Amino acid sequence: MRTATHEVFNQPEPLVDLNLFDINQPLQDALKFNAPTLEASSLRALGALAGSAEMQNHARLANIHVPKLHTHDPRGHRIDEVEFHPSYHALMAAATSAGLHGTPWHGDGAAPHVLRAASFMLFTELEPSILCPISMTYAVTPALRDNAAIHADWAPRLTSRAYDPRLVFFKNKPGVTMGMGMTEKQGGSDVRANTTQAVPDGHDDWGERYRLTGHKWFFSAPMCDAFLVLAQAEGGLTCFFLPRVLADGRRNGLRIQRLKDKLGNRANASSEVEFAAATAWRVGEPGRGVPQILEMGTRTRLDCALGTSALMRQALSIALHHTRQRKAFGKPLIEQPLMRNVLADLALESEAATALAMRLARAFDRQQDAHERLLARVLTPVAKFWICKRASHFAAEAMECLGGSGYIEEDGHGVMARIHREMPVNSIWEGSGNIMALDLLRALRKGDVASALQVELAPARGAHPALDRLAATLPERIDQLATEFEARRLAQDVALALQGALLAQTAPAAVTTAFCASRLGGAWGHTFGTLAAGVDTDSLIARAMPW
Repeated sequence: MRTATHEVFNQPEPLVDLNLFDINQPLQDALKFNAPTLEASSLRALGALAGSAEMQNHARLANIHVPKLHTHDPRGHRIDEVEFHPSYHALMAAATSAGLHGTPWHGDGAAPHVLRAASFMLFTELEPSILCPISMTYAVTPALRDNAAIHADWAPRLTSRAYDPRLVFFKNKPGVTMGMGMTEKQGGSDVRANTTQAVPDGHDDWGERYRLTGHKWFFSAPMCDAFLVLAQAEGGLTCFFLPRVLADGRRNGLRIQRLKDKLGNRANASSEVEFAAATAWRVGEPGRGVPQILEMGTRTRLDCALGTSALMRQALSIALHHTRQRKAFGKPLIEQPLMRNVLADLALESEAATALAMRLARAFDRQQDAHERLLARVLTPVAKFWICKRASHFAAEAMECLGGSGYIEEDGHGVMARIHREMPVNSIWEGSGNIMALDLLRALRKGDVASALQVELAPARGAHPALDRLAATLPERIDQLATEFEARRLAQDVALALQGALLAQTAPAAVTTAFCASRLGGAWGHTFGTLAAGVDTDSLIARAMPW
């Protein structure tokens, strides 16, 4: 005879079946600032889809049923295929249907990059790791213009909203995806050390054809239909287009050696590959491979900033949702003074990240403008560096708001644990913190950066004394071209100044005052939850609440 031992109570319900767009006021305000005429109906529809219990379950399943590599079929034929759970394909279909991979290249609307950025953030709150092939497709599509014949053949399918996971010749598919392959064992971020060799193999409708032999150490989403890769050719390190399937239906000479066993990003397959005389076509000028990948990397780095900002928002929403329901010591956790300090502080960080990432997206919409073009070049490494650097600490603090429950995964149901494992990848992928700081130094030589930043900071002049003081120091530091030793500090301070200025233009005064006093004025400790007495935590928390 069974007897109940206790009643389960004081356990918060999961945060599902909410419209992620409708509950995100900071994102809505960033959109009004960066694209005031943007029609938001597609964002609202995507917000409802991404917040649904059905899609959240797909995210759970795609992460616990990780990709599986099949190098050979049962009869011994080499196939080099990665098998994914059906939920992965459901998520990919939703992402492509929303146009996250190709919206800006249609040329529709006044602010296609801003629209895509907001959409990308909403989808990241659903599942971030499947967005790797989506982000790479977005980044490489314009680079194909350097081979007009390939671009003409592939662009319509790269921007199609159809998802077709089959590994077949591209003309037999309604939509395709693309990836990138840059780093090798011996070089990592130092791609000039690459040893993969390209030898001429004739000429056809796609231009100069080559055979590639070598390897790539990190090769994400190997089931994409084609890749842009780097290899050493007669003219130096050069960019090449490498499809998985050739025109006669044969698999190209791309051999998947193994899949990476990663800390996070588990729904996405990352691999090590070898090229066995793989057929490829040159894209761009010989020896110009590095500038081309930097152009592609700029767009994927934008996505790193956007994705991390979205994960911050998701972690904050879960923490707020939990502490509002969970009671301890006689009242809800959210009413405890120390918890309010933590939650308000996290809300500040999350909104500042959103504001900076969305401002960067606007710069990509206005590349005909010299100011915006320079700003995109400078802010991309700044935003990726700072937002991603703050992320792991942010996730750990948000997890702590849930106590031990936040540390538990429980067959994929523990979303906060998944977020915590995901946070470091955007800081590492497409260039770690040091690479971003060095890229900022290179960007400072591209134009009058000091004046461009002052244009951005001018509308917030007088909003807070600490912001004015920091803004006044930047021109001299920039004009003197900070040394490598100081590059991280400069990236940090540029990011903080711009975040403060953006909040002054998009957020209520309580947000701006608290941010500037804590991040710029010194009224803060060395961890979250150390805001000074007198901060309007009620306003900060109310603005961030996910309902």
